[in-house]
Amino acid sequence: MASIVPVLLRLLLLLLPLPLIRDHLWPSHRRPTPQDDAGELHPIFLVPGASCSDLEARLTEAYRPSTAHCGAMKGKGWFGLWENNTELLVHDYADCSLEQMTLVYDPAANEYRNLPGVETRVPNFGSAWSFGYKNPVNRLQRAQCLGKLRDWLEELGYRDGDTMFGAPYDFRYAPPVPGQTSEVYSRYFSEFMALVEAATKKKQKKAVILGHSYGGMVALEFVRSTPRAWRDAHIERLVLVAPTLQDGFVGSVMKFITGTGIIFVPTATSTRPMWRSFESAMASFPSPAVFGREPLVVTKRRNYSACDMEDLLAALGFGEGVEPFRRRAVPRMYSLEAPMVPMTCINAVGNKTPLQLVLWDDDDDDLLDASPEVAAYGDGDGEINLISMLAFDTEMGRQPGQEKRFKSVKIANANHSTIAIYDFALKRIIQEIIEVNQLCVYRWVGW
Repeated sequence: MASIVPVLLRLLLLLLPLPLIRDHLWPSHRRPTPQDDAGELHPIFLVPGASCSDLEARLTEAYRPSTAHCGAMKGKGWFGLWENNTELLVHDYADCSLEQMTLVYDPAANEYRNLPGVETRVPNFGSAWSFGYKNPVNRLQRAQCLGKLRDWLEELGYRDGDTMFGAPYDFRYAPPVPGQTSEVYSRYFSEFMALVEAATKKKQKKAVILGHSYGGMVALEFVRSTPRAWRDAHIERLVLVAPTLQDGFVGSVMKFITGTGIIFVPTATSTRPMWRSFESAMASFPSPAVFGREPLVVTKRRNYSACDMEDLLAALGFGEGVEPFRRRAVPRMYSLEAPMVPMTCINAVGNKTPLQLVLWDDDDDDLLDASPEVAAYGDGDGEINLISMLAFDTEMGRQPGQEKRFKSVKIANANHSTIAIYDFALKRIIQEIIEVNQLCVYRWVGW
């Protein structure tokens, strides 16, 4: 009978409204008040999905615009380059934004960079409200960028800038794995470490790092980039929600083909050159170690497995992407070192998720304008394949020092986006935060 109690209490937690959890599961002598600003809470750092972070630009004299209109902001200081896609269309700046967001690969340095004369930055680093969905008129999509999670955390007593922080990043780049360099992420990781150190010193409590989707990859690589002693001293738990990790997923190939990784102009073909220039566009291609030689893309001439992505890039007319893919993306697929901190990975399952694409074109030798269709589905969260999730779980569960500090949670009836929106799924995420702060009663009975 005693063993049933913790299970029943966990179920009860998922049914209770947030104010009741806050008011009745937190001991009264430790309950946060507006005066102490939730000083008993472990500070939390939110790393959002790829499309959520804002991006500002500044154009110098070295910038050579394709049209005079795109040079209108030259010498006028910082301006919003990626903040509100409806504004881009209203002010007829979409084409210029596509051009100014484009990256170029530097083979000598093995790094990606902005176009000459284009400087960029991510504004308001540190605030949990410094990022958001880029179409503010859609309320459901607005919640995708952890907006609802932030509201719920505030219900628990978290306060922006005191116990709750945001770590937005430049989503065009991929966080480096060991052996790679990145000027962009070197600065970002340094700022992230300083932010964590300041908050944990002030509160005398370790930090919770929570990343969603692509932000899960960024959060994991941030933790792995830090010295082991620093992690032990500053990180209480790493929470990954529907992360896009090194095992990859088939949907990333589909987005690369269509060029619709981020949509804010009427046609996909206009976004395709920009999207393909991003390092992040190839960062989640399927890993051969997980997907093997099973055909993932079927065409008239040949089939392409995870082992054939370089050939597919060439067939798509993007031969210039072969070298950066080989030197930047492939090492990520085999970078499997565990973060060696308490970690929870939360995924949605039970959704039709692309597992094989078919790519037909009138010209057998030309896939430049071919449109992909899904030929076969498997299980997953609608974006990330279940096979990828299970491979990550297996890897984390076998590494000494991590296996006893790794928890995998699978949630049915949610998908990649709604896992941080639907109440029943969001409560499971919140449960991890409650557990860290020792609010949950089943922790008190020895769970």
